[in-house]
Amino acid sequence: MTIAEKQEGELASKKYGLNWDAEREPEDVVLDCENNLPVLKRVKGKEIHEPKNNGQEDNILIEGDNYHALTVLNYTHQGKIDVIYIDPPYNTGNQDFKYNDKFVDREDGFRHSKWLNFMEKRLNLAKELLKETGVIFISIDDNEQAQLKMLCDKVFGEKNFIASVPRRTKSAGKTTDTFSLNHDYVLIYSKNNQIVKFKAIPIDDKAYKFKDEHYADRGNYALSQTLDYDSLSYSGSLDFELKLNGGTFYPGGDKAKFLIRKGGQHRASDWTWRWSKELVDFGNKNGFIVIKKGKGGQPRIYTKTYFKVVIEKINGTYNIVPIDRAKNLSTLDLMESIYSNDIAKKDIRVVFGALAEFAYPKPIELIKYLINSIHRHINLIALDFFAGSGTTGHAVLELNKEDGGNRKFILCTNNEVNGIEKELKEKGLSDKEIQEHGICRKITYPRLEKVIKGYKKNGNGEKVEGLGGNLQYFRTALVKKTSAVNTKIDITSKCTEMLCVKENIFNLEKEAEDYKIFSSNKKDKFLCIYYNFMEKSFADFLSEVRKIKEEKAIYIFSLKDELDKKITSNVENARFEAIPHKILKVYEEWVRKNIPMRSDLILLEFARAKDKIFEQKEKDEGARLLRIVLEKAIIKIAQKKNVEFLKENAKQEKVSILNDKLKSENIFSKVVWEENKTYLAIGNNASHGEYGDYDIKQVENFYRHIQKLFNDFGI
Repeated sequence: MTIAEKQEGELASKKYGLNWDAEREPEDVVLDCENNLPVLKRVKGKEIHEPKNNGQEDNILIEGDNYHALTVLNYTHQGKIDVIYIDPPYNTGNQDFKYNDKFVDREDGFRHSKWLNFMEKRLNLAKELLKETGVIFISIDDNEQAQLKMLCDKVFGEKNFIASVPRRTKSAGKTTDTFSLNHDYVLIYSKNNQIVKFKAIPIDDKAYKFKDEHYADRGNYALSQTLDYDSLSYSGSLDFELKLNGGTFYPGGDKAKFLIRKGGQHRASDWTWRWSKELVDFGNKNGFIVIKKGKGGQPRIYTKTYFKVVIEKINGTYNIVPIDRAKNLSTLDLMESIYSNDIAKKDIRVVFGALAEFAYPKPIELIKYLINSIHRHINLIALDFFAGSGTTGHAVLELNKEDGGNRKFILCTNNEVNGIEKELKEKGLSDKEIQEHGICRKITYPRLEKVIKGYKKNGNGEKVEGLGGNLQYFRTALVKKTSAVNTKIDITSKCTEMLCVKENIFNLEKEAEDYKIFSSNKKDKFLCIYYNFMEKSFADFLSEVRKIKEEKAIYIFSLKDELDKKITSNVENARFEAIPHKILKVYEEWVRKNIPMRSDLILLEFARAKDKIFEQKEKDEGARLLRIVLEKAIIKIAQKKNVEFLKENAKQEKVSILNDKLKSENIFSKVVWEENKTYLAIGNNASHGEYGDYDIKQVENFYRHIQKLFNDFGI
């Protein structure tokens, strides 16, 4: 081996970025999805419907592991979420982060790897839920801020990074030998930075910079700037005679110099107008231009800046667009005490009383600020999959109360009992009774119920009016995978709640053995589900469906990903989908992405190939087996190095293309890349019976090449 080849081999597994051991201890809840399918189960008797809000759609609370919940939501809400806020465990090592049901302490050598493994899979799921205009906000502190920034650069793309905003956490921080720790951060990423827009914050008249002592004389505008200026880059299209109010004007005020410039003798910094002829005409007609005497008594043209309107070019035409007086968002906005955890504790105690305790709640005003910063419309969907005490839901309800909006929230949280299981067992409580002391059932749901319905403020008994809103409560569950047909039948029988969540339709109108029909709160939309093969009952189902004149979402069981056109015809105002194909497709994609290919199975096939080649001297069968091993090894390396190995349709990418991807990202050296191509070709020849194109020595080298790949990439 040459020195160059040796150096390329050493660099083969290295590239810039964040690397961690994601396989040493895979996450149990992720592995659960290899042989099970996550579903939702409705918690009966926990729905909240306020009569005055019957016309509004329902908010969603999901109790269970958020990995399972996010997997379900990738079927029901992919590309539908406007804003995500999460407050994940900070991984301080102080019993705040559990991995496989064990707290991760500071002495754990794989503490950061476990956290990154945990977060990456959830962020990948979350990204697919966001609309193209969507934004995610993530609270974090210095324990994982640097790692999270690099992870989010990978998941969302570095170009979609918006800001890392410091937030004041308390008035008096934790005292150390160096600094008093008074802050954490909110990391902000967009789904698509090219189209996302943040909303400026309204400010009052007194704070407006043009509101000075001359305001009364001047009118409701400010003289912004002169229309002509000594430009940094000359533009001939902005250099023209301007006739206004009986006078003729030239950029810079000098006709002789204007004529020289028009003759082609100009410099980059010669004078021009700021506005085009078209815009000047529009501005003059609509009161945006004024002529005043400048220095030396010569007339000068000024443009006006109005408080309430601005000129915008919309579809090629200039228009006057109303605006609010506002200031841009600042990365220092969250340093105000109103966004601190001191306020958050008060928020909790107002609802639950002075003795209420919840670790590290976030303040309502923080979530309201973040939601308001990104979206002007009032019908958005907000997701929080580390919902904790339910602050995000509370904030959404307050915003709706303030402006009459119809925003909706989806909250996901586990039901951890926060370390008091032993104490409760000693008191004689059963496991079922202990579950009632978990965070979702003890804090999240009761808080939402109180703020929706209204409650008496603890301490003085003051009545607090309810914010209104509706709520549906679900828990995650798993359906065991069996044979292909039985799995389709089982998931179809248990997907009702998922479909209700997808359509936001929950009111059962009609139930038969083989079908169910639900209505929306406004009775303007219907959900119709048929669960069985085409039995006699299907005619009854279609008869019921045809009676409904309103908009209908119709889901029909089918072993294929299609429905007979005869079925879908003659049904007006309807949208059809065959189930459960799309559900299973989503689940299959995330199993492929998130569950590592098992090294022991690859090594088992490798051992079989070794026996064929070196013991039995069967070069052809040995080469065929090695091709399979090499393909799996390349996929395994792509998984370990976070390289996308699935196509958009969730199908496996061709290994030849994957080999090229790994080279382009400097994971494979040119030498390894070329050898992979050579040996894949030998394996293909063996599979197609072209046995004369290689010999036993080449097959033995094929084996040694794979063995080196295993060593270099830790397989």
